[in-house]
Formats: sequence, C-alpha cells, structure tokens
Amino acid sequence: MSEPSHWLPLSVFAVFIVMAVGAPLLAPYGPAEVVRTDGSLVRLSPPSFAHPFGTTSYGHDVLSQVIWGSRRALVIGGSAAAVALLIGVNVGLVAGYLRGPVDAVLMRITDMAFALPFLPLAIVLIGLFGRSDLTLLLVIGFLFWRTTARVVRSQVLSVKERTFVQAARVAGASAPRVLFRHIAPNVFNIAALYGILLISEAVLAEAMLSFLGLAPAGSTSWGTVMNAAFNSGQLRIAWWWAFFPGLFITLFVLATSLLGVAYEKSRRLRGEER
Repeated sequence: MSEPSHWLPLSVFAVFIVMAVGAPLLAPYGPAEVVRTDGSLVRLSPPSFAHPFGTTSYGHDVLSQVIWGSRRALVIGGSAAAVALLIGVNVGLVAGYLRGPVDAVLMRITDMAFALPFLPLAIVLIGLFGRSDLTLLLVIGFLFWRTTARVVRSQVLSVKERTFVQAARVAGASAPRVLFRHIAPNVFNIAALYGILLISEAVLAEAMLSFLGLAPAGSTSWGTVMNAAFNSGQLRIAWWWAFFPGLFITLFVLATSLLGVAYEKSRRLRGEER
C-alpha cells in the first residue's frame, strides 16, 4: 500500500487505535465523570472550547465518552472479528481440502448460518446468556464467519491443484501438514482482506447492539452514548450528544472499508508484478 491514497485510511485507522489505547491520557474526563462548574452540573452545554463535543444532560463530557467508547468498540469489535475469522478460515480450509461429505456438511451449515437473521438471533442469545462483553463478542463472532468460509474454500479449491501442493502429497506429507503448511499461507492474503472488513462489520454490530441497550450496565461505547442520548428525549436540544459518536462510527467504518479496498488493490498489483 505505497500509493498516497492508501495512507489516508491507514492513518485514520491508526488514529482510532491510538485513541483507544491512550484513552486514559487523551480523555479530559472519565467516562462516567460528572463535569461541574462552581458546584453546579454542566448540563446540555453545546460544543465549546471547554467541551468540544458538548455535554450530556447528566453532566458528562461527550468528547471523553467518545474517546473511551473507542476502546470498547475496538476491543469487542476486533475480538469478535478475530473469532469470526478463525472460524471462517478453518471451515473454508477443511471444506475445500477434504471435499466430499465433509465439504457438503460444512457448506450446508454455512448456508444455514446465512439464513439466520443477525439482530433477532443476537437479541435472543443475549437474553438467554445475559448482557456481558463475552456474550457480545461471541454472538458477533459466531454469526459473522459465513462469507469468509465460502471465500477461503473457493481459494483452497484452486490452490490445492497447484504443483507444490501435489509435490508435498507425493512426498508423503500428512493432510494437516499439506493443509496448514502449504495451502493456508497461500490463502492468507484473502483471509487478511476479509479480516479487515470483518472489523468494521463487528464494530458496527457492537454499536447497534449497544444502542439497543444490550451492552453490559455501566459500559461506555459509541452505541451506549447514542442510546443514552435517544432515551433522554433531549435530541432536539442536544443534537451533539448523538451526532459525534455516530460520526465516529461512520468514520471508522469508512476508513476500514477503504483500507480493505487499498489492501485488495495492492494485493492485485503484487500478483500482476509476479
């Protein structure tokens, strides 16, 4: 990704990571800290020099909540994307390499997974297992692996017929060794691309579930800030309360999507050079 246009989404993505990691140093206040001036709450203060993103009706600084919310969004979203990628890649590898009945069963499971509606199922599962970070992470991870599995499988079907794979088989290499030593590295690029896209999908899913009030009590994320704004009934007055977390969600998803496009473009260019 050497083109200048590729560095913009990468830079924005890096800013979000720095913001999440450095939240305790960058945020002017704690996520639940109440802002007071002369002993009184600073309620529904519009964006100003003292509070660039304004304050809430509870006296919380929106900028601080957005910064702290980035940490939760990236931790839950990134971890859920890793779970989805791990499942999808392994299902695709095994299905594409073994073929036959194993492939048929795994692909039918994938088809059934595609038929499951995310939001209703997520609400049911969170209702059953409780509102916790682990539940959110696993719900998102176990419902987002489907596309990756199919794409990786199609790549494996192509790679397994190449000469170096055939040579490894003839040399007596075991199936796991052929699969994970010779085939897996050759599907890494496509898996990495879908991993990047999964991060944006997972962050968006976490924000959506948190906005619906399914996040653990007391947690702070972009979705929970927007949930509090809508529940307050003050949006007509305090537009900034929901605007800035929504803006950050949009910027993150856009930057991650453009990063995926840039990665795919550079991958194709490397392939053409070879």
